[in-house]
Amino acid sequence: MAKSRYYGRDFITTADWDKADLDRILRLAREMREKRYEEPFTSLLKYRSFFMFFFNPSVRTRQSFEAAATELGGHAQYLEPKSMRLKTKKSAGETVEDAAKVMSRYAVGLGIRILEGAIERYGDGDALLLEYARWADIPVLNMADDKFHPFQGLADIMAIEDHLEELRGKTVLLTWAHGALARSWCSVQEHLLIAAKYGLNIRLAYPKGYDLDPQVIETVKKYTAENRAEFEITHDPVKSYEGVHIVYSRNWMSPQAYEGGVFNKEKEIEKALTYKDWITTAEKMKRTDNAYFVHPMPVDRGHEVEDEVASGPRSLIYEIAENRLHVQKAAMALLMSDLWREEDLEKRGLL
Repeated sequence: MAKSRYYGRDFITTADWDKADLDRILRLAREMREKRYEEPFTSLLKYRSFFMFFFNPSVRTRQSFEAAATELGGHAQYLEPKSMRLKTKKSAGETVEDAAKVMSRYAVGLGIRILEGAIERYGDGDALLLEYARWADIPVLNMADDKFHPFQGLADIMAIEDHLEELRGKTVLLTWAHGALARSWCSVQEHLLIAAKYGLNIRLAYPKGYDLDPQVIETVKKYTAENRAEFEITHDPVKSYEGVHIVYSRNWMSPQAYEGGVFNKEKEIEKALTYKDWITTAEKMKRTDNAYFVHPMPVDRGHEVEDEVASGPRSLIYEIAENRLHVQKAAMALLMSDLWREEDLEKRGLL
């Protein structure tokens, strides 16, 4: 049996991966979508376990990763911190080093999901993933942290590529939206990173005071410059729609969300709901170049976007949700499986 060229690698953010490598994952994901229950894919994780470590709840993430492990012939095990004796600032217990080393003896991969409500300041979630990756002897997969959401980014770009034959010269509008969820930055930042890496023009719209991570924005600017694409920031909730080909409407928290060392969710929601002009409407979509609507879900309908748009004929939200399964299967197969036949890897350029 053989291992892919990516066997054993971590997947923390798409920014860590070359576009050519991401292309191979997407190509395999499309083949897996077409041949969903066929060999060799259905036995690549036979008798193997994948650990899913959830600090925060989920719908699509848990369902899609469990389904992915099952369809690859393996098993996904659900873990929660409250059911484990782990060391924290307030309690004694097992260190990250010990937990990661032990998990590496049981499973072939470890996924971690840790978002805004489980941390005290921005960056803590991503730092925890990197700490597990430091000590684990198995791949660590980011199932969404407070900075990045790589599989969501892959699912987004997979759908966009499927509907826009040529990405260069096309523009994605990523616009802030008012809402009642006080969302983290991970999905929007990952979308910006991968859209820029794939050569799309980027138009980022938000009210003043809702800036994203400056380091991420600098990386996005770097990618767009390398691709001779455009990057712009606007604070206009209406004119920003002019001529774009993709609209991504999403609420996100402000940089002040962690003042005082706690996540001020209710305060963030109260503030966000005052910006009533920041919602994607059918009227605004008329300003676009017949744009597709994308969103990572769950959709805060009536706040982030009108139903007419979210459920309209140009909405890709359910397609993107399905893509999560396929891109995760592809990555898990490449990072975690040693059961490939050499000829299967070779003919796909994965050896």
